[in-house]
Amino acid sequence: MGLFDKLRGELIDIIEWIDDSNHTLVWRFPRYNNEIKNGAHLIVRPGQVAVLVHDGEIADLYQPGHYELTTQNMPIMTTLASWKYGFESPFKAEVYFVSTRQITDLKWGTPNPIMLRDSEFGPIRIRAFGTYALKAIEPKALLREIVGTDGDFQSDEVTGLLRSMITSSFSDVIGKLNIPALDLASRYQEIAAAVRAEVVEQIDDEYGLDCPQLIVVNISLPEAVEKALDTRTSMGVIGDMNRFQQYQMGQAMTAAAENPGGGGAAEGMGLGMGFAMASRMMPQVGGAPGTAPAAGGPPPPPPAGAWHVAVNGETRGPFTLQQMAAGVSSGEVKADTVVWTAGMQGWAAASAVPQLASLFAAATPPPPPPPA
Repeated sequence: MGLFDKLRGELIDIIEWIDDSNHTLVWRFPRYNNEIKNGAHLIVRPGQVAVLVHDGEIADLYQPGHYELTTQNMPIMTTLASWKYGFESPFKAEVYFVSTRQITDLKWGTPNPIMLRDSEFGPIRIRAFGTYALKAIEPKALLREIVGTDGDFQSDEVTGLLRSMITSSFSDVIGKLNIPALDLASRYQEIAAAVRAEVVEQIDDEYGLDCPQLIVVNISLPEAVEKALDTRTSMGVIGDMNRFQQYQMGQAMTAAAENPGGGGAAEGMGLGMGFAMASRMMPQVGGAPGTAPAAGGPPPPPPAGAWHVAVNGETRGPFTLQQMAAGVSSGEVKADTVVWTAGMQGWAAASAVPQLASLFAAATPPPPPPPA
Protein backbone atom coordinates (compact mmCIF):
# COMPACT_ATOMS: atom_id res chain seq x y z
CA MET A 1 0.00 0.00 0.00
CA GLY A 2 2.89 2.35 0.67
CA LEU A 3 4.16 2.02 -2.91
CA PHE A 4 0.70 2.55 -4.44
CA ASP A 5 0.07 5.55 -2.17
CA LYS A 6 3.36 7.07 -3.36
CA LEU A 7 2.46 6.56 -7.01
CA ARG A 8 -1.01 7.95 -6.45
CA GLY A 9 0.51 11.02 -4.76
CA GLU A 10 2.74 11.61 -7.74
CA LEU A 11 0.05 11.16 -10.38
CA ILE A 12 -3.01 12.69 -8.72
CA ASP A 13 -3.25 16.13 -7.23
CA ILE A 14 -6.46 17.58 -5.74
CA ILE A 15 -6.68 21.31 -5.03
CA GLU A 16 -9.62 22.39 -2.85
CA TRP A 17 -10.60 24.60 0.08
CA ILE A 18 -12.99 23.45 2.77
CA ASP A 19 -13.84 26.72 4.48
CA ASP A 20 -14.71 26.22 8.14
CA SER A 21 -14.59 29.90 9.05
CA ASN A 22 -17.09 32.71 8.64
CA HIS A 23 -14.71 35.62 8.19
CA THR A 24 -12.06 34.45 5.69
CA LEU A 25 -12.10 36.38 2.42
CA VAL A 26 -9.07 34.92 0.63
CA TRP A 27 -7.06 31.72 1.26
CA ARG A 28 -3.98 30.52 -0.63
CA PHE A 29 -3.65 26.77 -1.26
CA PRO A 30 -0.40 25.58 0.35
CA ARG A 31 2.00 23.91 -2.16
CA TYR A 32 5.59 22.87 -1.83
CA ASN A 33 7.44 25.25 -4.14
CA ASN A 34 4.01 26.02 -5.64
CA GLU A 35 4.28 22.94 -7.88
CA ILE A 36 1.10 21.55 -9.45
CA LYS A 37 1.11 18.26 -11.33
CA ASN A 38 -0.18 17.64 -14.82
CA GLY A 39 -3.90 16.82 -14.81
CA ALA A 40 -4.46 18.05 -11.26
CA HIS A 41 -8.08 18.26 -10.11
CA LEU A 42 -9.35 21.65 -8.99
CA ILE A 43 -12.55 21.62 -6.92
CA VAL A 44 -14.30 24.97 -6.41
CA ARG A 45 -17.28 24.78 -4.09
CA PRO A 46 -20.36 27.04 -4.08
CA GLY A 47 -19.55 30.42 -2.59
CA GLN A 48 -15.95 30.25 -3.84
CA VAL A 49 -13.87 31.40 -6.80
CA ALA A 50 -10.37 30.09 -7.56
CA VAL A 51 -7.67 32.28 -9.13
CA LEU A 52 -4.36 31.07 -10.59
CA VAL A 53 -1.36 33.38 -10.28
CA HIS A 54 1.79 32.69 -12.37
CA ASP A 55 5.03 34.58 -11.80
CA GLY A 56 3.20 37.41 -10.07
CA GLU A 57 0.56 37.81 -12.78
CA ILE A 58 -3.10 36.92 -12.32
CA ALA A 59 -4.02 34.19 -14.79
CA ASP A 60 -7.19 32.11 -15.02
CA LEU A 61 -10.29 32.38 -12.84
CA TYR A 62 -12.57 29.43 -12.04
CA GLN A 63 -16.20 29.57 -10.90
CA PRO A 64 -17.72 26.77 -8.74
CA GLY A 65 -17.19 23.38 -10.37
CA HIS A 66 -14.75 20.47 -10.84
CA TYR A 67 -11.84 21.04 -13.24
CA GLU A 68 -8.93 19.01 -14.57
CA LEU A 69 -6.12 21.46 -15.17
CA THR A 70 -5.06 21.17 -18.82
CA THR A 71 -4.13 23.64 -21.54
CA GLN A 72 -7.77 23.62 -22.70
CA ASN A 73 -9.10 25.18 -19.45
CA MET A 74 -6.02 27.30 -18.64
CA PRO A 75 -5.82 29.64 -21.65
CA ILE A 76 -4.25 32.61 -19.88
CA MET A 77 -1.85 30.39 -17.96
CA THR A 78 -0.83 28.66 -21.21
CA THR A 79 -0.09 32.01 -22.83
CA LEU A 80 1.89 33.34 -19.86
CA ALA A 81 4.00 30.17 -19.61
CA SER A 82 4.51 29.98 -23.41
CA TRP A 83 3.20 26.41 -23.60
CA LYS A 84 2.77 25.91 -27.33
CA TYR A 85 2.58 22.12 -27.37
CA GLY A 86 1.21 21.32 -23.90
CA PHE A 87 2.44 22.32 -20.46
CA GLU A 88 5.15 20.79 -18.40
CA SER A 89 4.51 18.65 -15.36
CA PRO A 90 4.79 19.75 -12.66
CA PHE A 91 4.32 23.47 -13.21
CA LYS A 92 4.49 26.33 -10.75
CA ALA A 93 1.46 28.43 -9.91
CA GLU A 94 -0.27 29.88 -6.89
CA VAL A 95 -3.94 29.08 -6.31
CA TYR A 96 -6.01 31.60 -4.34
CA PHE A 97 -9.54 30.77 -3.20
CA VAL A 98 -11.79 33.82 -2.79
CA SER A 99 -14.97 33.51 -0.71
CA THR A 100 -17.95 35.08 -2.48
CA ARG A 101 -20.35 34.47 0.41
CA GLN A 102 -21.72 37.35 2.43
CA ILE A 103 -19.89 38.00 5.67
CA THR A 104 -22.68 39.24 7.91
CA ASP A 105 -23.10 40.85 11.30
CA LEU A 106 -20.15 43.20 10.95
CA LYS A 107 -20.39 46.23 13.24
CA TRP A 108 -20.00 49.91 12.50
CA GLY A 109 -20.40 53.01 14.63
CA THR A 110 -19.42 56.65 14.95
CA PRO A 111 -16.28 56.86 17.13
CA ASN A 112 -16.97 60.54 17.83
CA PRO A 113 -20.23 62.54 17.90
CA ILE A 114 -21.36 64.11 14.63
CA MET A 115 -22.53 67.73 14.65
CA LEU A 116 -26.01 68.31 13.24
CA ARG A 117 -27.77 71.66 12.73
CA ASP A 118 -31.38 71.09 13.74
CA SER A 119 -34.13 73.59 12.95
CA GLU A 120 -35.77 73.11 16.36
CA PHE A 121 -32.90 72.49 18.79
CA GLY A 122 -30.08 74.25 16.99
CA PRO A 123 -26.60 72.64 16.84
CA ILE A 124 -26.68 69.19 18.46
CA ARG A 125 -24.41 66.14 18.46
CA ILE A 126 -25.57 62.67 17.50
CA ARG A 127 -24.08 59.18 17.58
CA ALA A 128 -25.06 56.18 15.47
CA PHE A 129 -24.25 52.50 15.16
CA GLY A 130 -25.44 49.50 13.17
CA THR A 131 -24.40 46.42 11.19
CA TYR A 132 -23.37 45.70 7.62
CA ALA A 133 -22.47 42.79 5.34
CA LEU A 134 -19.41 42.38 3.13
CA LYS A 135 -18.98 40.36 -0.07
CA ALA A 136 -16.22 39.88 -2.68
CA ILE A 137 -17.56 40.45 -6.22
CA GLU A 138 -14.36 40.99 -8.26
CA PRO A 139 -11.62 38.56 -7.07
CA LYS A 140 -8.91 39.93 -9.37
CA ALA A 141 -9.35 43.50 -8.12
CA LEU A 142 -9.41 42.26 -4.53
CA LEU A 143 -6.12 40.38 -5.02
CA ARG A 144 -4.46 43.34 -6.75
CA GLU A 145 -5.55 46.16 -4.46
CA ILE A 146 -5.83 44.65 -0.98
CA VAL A 147 -4.74 41.04 -0.53
CA GLY A 148 -1.43 40.97 -2.41
CA THR A 149 0.52 37.91 -1.26
CA ASP A 150 -1.37 37.41 2.01
CA GLY A 151 -2.05 33.68 2.27
CA ASP A 152 -4.90 34.00 4.79
CA PHE A 153 -6.79 37.26 4.42
CA GLN A 154 -9.52 37.78 7.05
CA SER A 155 -12.37 40.26 6.92
CA ASP A 156 -10.95 41.98 10.02
CA GLU A 157 -8.11 43.27 7.86
CA VAL A 158 -10.50 45.37 5.77
CA THR A 159 -13.33 46.19 8.21
CA GLY A 160 -11.39 49.14 9.64
CA LEU A 161 -11.37 50.72 6.19
CA LEU A 162 -15.05 49.92 5.68
CA ARG A 163 -16.07 51.41 9.03
CA SER A 164 -14.25 54.64 8.23
CA MET A 165 -16.01 54.85 4.87
CA ILE A 166 -19.41 54.17 6.45
CA THR A 167 -18.88 56.83 9.13
CA SER A 168 -17.78 59.40 6.55
CA SER A 169 -20.73 58.58 4.27
CA PHE A 170 -23.14 58.73 7.22
CA SER A 171 -21.97 62.26 8.06
CA ASP A 172 -22.44 63.35 4.44
CA VAL A 173 -25.91 61.78 4.16
CA ILE A 174 -27.15 63.28 7.44
CA GLY A 175 -26.02 66.71 6.28
CA LYS A 176 -27.66 66.36 2.85
CA LEU A 177 -31.00 64.93 3.98
CA ASN A 178 -31.44 67.63 6.67
CA ILE A 179 -33.81 65.46 8.72
CA PRO A 180 -35.14 66.99 11.99
CA ALA A 181 -33.76 65.26 15.09
CA LEU A 182 -37.22 64.11 16.20
CA ASP A 183 -37.82 62.45 12.80
CA LEU A 184 -34.55 60.51 12.56
CA ALA A 185 -36.03 57.31 14.03
CA SER A 186 -38.66 57.14 11.28
CA ARG A 187 -36.07 57.53 8.51
CA TYR A 188 -33.55 54.80 9.41
CA GLN A 189 -34.15 52.80 6.22
CA GLU A 190 -33.79 55.86 4.01
CA ILE A 191 -30.57 56.87 5.75
CA ALA A 192 -29.14 53.33 5.55
CA ALA A 193 -29.91 53.05 1.81
CA ALA A 194 -28.24 56.38 1.06
CA VAL A 195 -25.14 55.49 3.13
CA ARG A 196 -24.85 52.07 1.48
CA ALA A 197 -25.04 53.61 -2.00
CA GLU A 198 -22.14 55.96 -1.22
CA VAL A 199 -20.02 53.16 0.29
CA VAL A 200 -20.62 50.77 -2.65
CA GLU A 201 -19.62 53.49 -5.08
CA GLN A 202 -16.21 53.67 -3.40
CA ILE A 203 -15.42 49.96 -2.98
CA ASP A 204 -16.96 48.07 -5.91
CA ASP A 205 -14.58 48.89 -8.76
CA GLU A 206 -11.53 49.88 -6.74
CA TYR A 207 -11.44 47.01 -4.22
CA GLY A 208 -13.74 44.41 -5.81
CA LEU A 209 -16.04 44.42 -2.77
CA ASP A 210 -19.75 44.94 -2.23
CA CYS A 211 -21.83 45.95 0.78
CA PRO A 212 -25.08 44.00 0.24
CA GLN A 213 -26.66 45.16 3.48
CA LEU A 214 -26.27 48.15 5.77
CA ILE A 215 -28.55 48.69 8.75
CA VAL A 216 -28.86 51.68 11.07
CA VAL A 217 -29.70 50.23 14.47
CA ASN A 218 -29.80 53.44 16.50
CA ILE A 219 -29.16 57.18 16.29
CA SER A 220 -28.89 58.72 19.75
CA LEU A 221 -28.86 62.28 21.05
CA PRO A 222 -26.72 63.52 23.98
CA GLU A 223 -28.00 62.58 27.42
CA ALA A 224 -28.78 66.19 28.34
CA VAL A 225 -30.91 66.64 25.21
CA GLU A 226 -32.75 63.38 25.85
CA LYS A 227 -33.55 64.52 29.41
CA ALA A 228 -34.85 67.84 28.08
CA LEU A 229 -37.06 65.97 25.61
CA ASP A 230 -38.38 63.77 28.42
CA THR A 231 -39.21 66.89 30.44
CA ARG A 232 -41.01 68.47 27.49
CA THR A 233 -42.97 65.26 26.95
CA SER A 234 -43.97 65.13 30.61
CA MET A 235 -45.18 68.73 30.50
CA GLY A 236 -47.20 67.97 27.39
CA VAL A 237 -48.84 65.01 29.09
CA ILE A 238 -49.67 67.07 32.21
CA GLY A 239 -51.42 69.77 30.18
CA ASP A 240 -52.74 72.58 32.46
CA MET A 241 -49.82 73.25 34.83
CA ASN A 242 -51.89 75.40 37.25
CA ARG A 243 -54.47 72.66 37.76
CA PHE A 244 -51.71 70.11 38.17
CA GLN A 245 -50.04 72.21 40.88
CA GLN A 246 -53.36 72.64 42.68
CA TYR A 247 -53.83 68.88 42.57
CA GLN A 248 -50.35 68.34 44.00
CA MET A 249 -51.01 70.84 46.78
CA GLY A 250 -54.25 69.10 47.67
CA GLN A 251 -52.52 65.71 47.73
CA ALA A 252 -49.75 67.06 49.97
CA MET A 253 -52.23 68.63 52.40
CA THR A 254 -54.21 65.40 52.55
CA ALA A 255 -51.05 63.42 53.25
CA ALA A 256 -50.04 65.88 55.99
CA ALA A 257 -53.49 65.64 57.62
CA GLU A 258 -53.34 61.85 57.59
CA ASN A 259 -49.94 61.91 59.32
CA PRO A 260 -50.54 63.60 62.68
CA GLY A 261 -47.23 62.24 63.95
CA GLY A 262 -45.32 64.28 61.43
CA GLY A 263 -44.75 67.03 63.99
CA GLY A 264 -43.30 70.35 63.00
CA ALA A 265 -42.31 69.17 59.53
CA ALA A 266 -45.92 68.39 58.67
CA GLU A 267 -47.03 71.72 60.11
CA GLY A 268 -44.45 73.55 58.03
CA MET A 269 -45.57 71.73 54.89
CA GLY A 270 -49.19 72.57 55.63
CA LEU A 271 -48.34 76.20 56.26
CA GLY A 272 -46.48 76.54 52.96
CA MET A 273 -49.21 74.74 51.00
CA GLY A 274 -51.90 76.80 52.65
CA PHE A 275 -50.23 80.06 51.73
CA ALA A 276 -49.69 78.91 48.14
CA MET A 277 -53.30 77.76 47.93
CA ALA A 278 -54.54 81.04 49.31
CA SER A 279 -52.47 83.04 46.85
CA ARG A 280 -54.07 81.11 43.95
CA MET A 281 -57.65 81.24 45.22
CA MET A 282 -57.77 84.86 46.41
CA PRO A 283 -58.42 87.58 43.84
CA GLN A 284 -55.45 89.80 43.15
CA VAL A 285 -55.35 93.54 42.71
CA GLY A 286 -56.15 94.61 39.19
CA GLY A 287 -58.18 91.55 38.14
CA ALA A 288 -58.56 87.84 38.49
CA PRO A 289 -55.51 85.64 39.00
CA GLY A 290 -53.53 85.09 35.85
CA THR A 291 -55.21 87.96 33.91
CA ALA A 292 -52.99 90.53 32.24
CA PRO A 293 -53.65 94.29 32.65
CA ALA A 294 -55.68 95.93 29.94
CA ALA A 295 -53.76 97.26 26.98
CA GLY A 296 -52.51 100.79 27.71
CA GLY A 297 -53.56 100.59 31.38
CA PRO A 298 -51.24 101.23 34.35
CA PRO A 299 -49.19 98.32 35.70
CA PRO A 300 -50.41 96.60 38.89
CA PRO A 301 -49.23 98.19 42.17
CA PRO A 302 -46.31 96.55 43.99
CA PRO A 303 -47.15 94.10 46.78
CA ALA A 304 -47.75 95.70 50.17
CA GLY A 305 -44.93 94.27 52.23
CA ALA A 306 -43.27 90.88 52.26
CA TRP A 307 -43.67 88.85 55.47
CA HIS A 308 -41.50 85.94 56.58
CA VAL A 309 -42.64 83.26 59.01
CA ALA A 310 -40.39 81.10 61.21
CA VAL A 311 -41.44 77.45 61.43
CA ASN A 312 -39.25 74.97 63.35
CA GLY A 313 -36.11 77.00 62.76
CA GLU A 314 -36.80 77.46 59.04
CA THR A 315 -37.91 80.59 57.22
CA ARG A 316 -41.07 80.45 55.11
CA GLY A 317 -42.15 83.15 52.69
CA PRO A 318 -42.16 85.88 51.66
CA PHE A 319 -45.96 86.28 51.94
CA THR A 320 -48.17 89.24 51.18
CA LEU A 321 -50.45 90.79 53.75
CA GLN A 322 -53.45 89.14 52.06
CA GLN A 323 -51.76 85.74 52.39
CA MET A 324 -51.02 86.40 56.05
CA ALA A 325 -54.67 87.29 56.57
CA ALA A 326 -55.68 84.03 54.90
CA GLY A 327 -53.24 82.16 57.17
CA VAL A 328 -54.76 83.80 60.27
CA SER A 329 -58.27 82.92 59.09
CA SER A 330 -57.33 79.28 58.53
CA GLY A 331 -55.56 79.05 61.88
CA GLU A 332 -52.16 78.34 60.35
CA VAL A 333 -50.79 81.68 61.60
CA LYS A 334 -51.38 82.07 65.34
CA ALA A 335 -50.82 84.97 67.69
CA ASP A 336 -47.50 83.52 68.90
CA THR A 337 -46.22 82.72 65.38
CA VAL A 338 -42.86 84.47 64.94
CA VAL A 339 -42.75 86.82 61.92
CA TRP A 340 -40.49 89.42 60.38
CA THR A 341 -40.68 92.03 57.61
CA ALA A 342 -38.42 94.79 56.35
CA GLY A 343 -38.17 97.65 58.89
CA MET A 344 -38.47 95.45 62.01
CA GLN A 345 -35.57 95.26 64.45
CA GLY A 346 -35.92 91.48 64.71
CA TRP A 347 -38.35 88.59 64.80
CA ALA A 348 -41.49 89.10 66.88
CA ALA A 349 -44.78 87.38 67.61
CA ALA A 350 -47.44 88.13 65.03
CA SER A 351 -49.85 89.60 67.59
CA ALA A 352 -47.15 92.09 68.70
CA VAL A 353 -46.72 93.53 65.22
CA PRO A 354 -49.08 96.48 64.65
CA GLN A 355 -49.70 95.61 60.98
CA LEU A 356 -50.88 92.10 61.95
CA ALA A 357 -52.45 92.68 65.34
CA SER A 358 -55.70 93.83 63.77
CA LEU A 359 -55.97 90.53 61.90
CA PHE A 360 -56.24 88.61 65.18
CA ALA A 361 -58.77 91.05 66.59
CA ALA A 362 -60.98 90.70 63.53
CA ALA A 363 -60.58 86.95 63.30
CA THR A 364 -63.92 85.22 63.36
CA PRO A 365 -64.19 82.68 66.20
CA PRO A 366 -65.01 79.14 65.22
CA PRO A 367 -68.73 78.27 65.15
CA PRO A 368 -70.26 76.67 68.25
CA PRO A 369 -70.73 72.93 68.25
CA PRO A 370 -74.14 71.68 67.11
CA PRO A 371 -76.70 71.09 69.86
CA ALA A 372 -76.75 67.63 71.32
